[in-house]
Amino acid sequence: MFKFIDLFAGIGGIRIPFNEFGGKCVFSSEWDKYSQITYEANFDHKPHGDITKIDEKNIPKFDILLGGFPCQAFSIAGKKLGFEDTRGTLFFDIARILNHHKPSAFLLENVKGLVNHNKKQTFKVIVNTLIDLGYHVKYKVLNAKDFGIPQNRERIYIIGFLDDVDFIFPEPLGIKTKVGDILDKKVDQKYTLSDKLWSSHQARKKRNKEKGWGFGYSSFNENSEYTSTISARYYKDGSEILIEQQGKNPRKLTPREASRLQGFPEDFIIPVSDTQAYKQFGNSVAVPVIRELAKEMLISLNYVNDEIRSNKPRVRQLTFKY
Repeated sequence: MFKFIDLFAGIGGIRIPFNEFGGKCVFSSEWDKYSQITYEANFDHKPHGDITKIDEKNIPKFDILLGGFPCQAFSIAGKKLGFEDTRGTLFFDIARILNHHKPSAFLLENVKGLVNHNKKQTFKVIVNTLIDLGYHVKYKVLNAKDFGIPQNRERIYIIGFLDDVDFIFPEPLGIKTKVGDILDKKVDQKYTLSDKLWSSHQARKKRNKEKGWGFGYSSFNENSEYTSTISARYYKDGSEILIEQQGKNPRKLTPREASRLQGFPEDFIIPVSDTQAYKQFGNSVAVPVIRELAKEMLISLNYVNDEIRSNKPRVRQLTFKY
């Protein structure tokens, strides 16, 4: 059994595949109280709070660090672009934990825009810091729609190993998707847009089109190959993903549909309000992408058995209880 820690854990999306492959989570951290509620409901323990207040020496020994860290501006003018330049950012907390524990590997996830943030200087600081800590670093942008999820969601994945192992990023799975696969058959009327909100969406899109802007709502139906990216702001008006309905106004996704759109297990517990659920799934990860990354990482580290090496994992519908 390998051990891992789950930082900036959100609701545990990165954790799920590592649990499925037999790993044990020995520490987690998430500051948002509503995300803590969802995490505890599904994994049977409440994450620690603010990681900046946790001494790395108090974290148990582990093999892999997982983290979907927030991107903050780095102050790097005239600096050496290394470890010290990460101070004052949340990435520094990842760096100090890696520096103290020196786990075998890590997996970090972030928005695609991180690569070009501040004229690519931010990403340069991050990669140089990880290399200076002794890691062989690899990174790639992957899209959820290439891994069996009907969502156009590009994210940067940064992976590092203490040893120079043979690691290859997973290739697209070639699974055809359609939005209908994640939709409920019957949906409460409360998810249908009111006449006022629908009119507002249409008027805004018309104004933006007249000004030459591309901003406005995006609508999809059950035959669409994939949706646009769901974000944490989805709870506000649902404009980035509206589902067409015959003979009436379009509707928002339900929280369960949002869960499926990110590839969460069907029995994943949603114990919070719709507003918080939308924020949580919008901030989370596409689980099937993480699953393929986890598989390749664990093969590279020799942490898995021959069955996983030769086949796709048998993904159980877990309750994730310890």
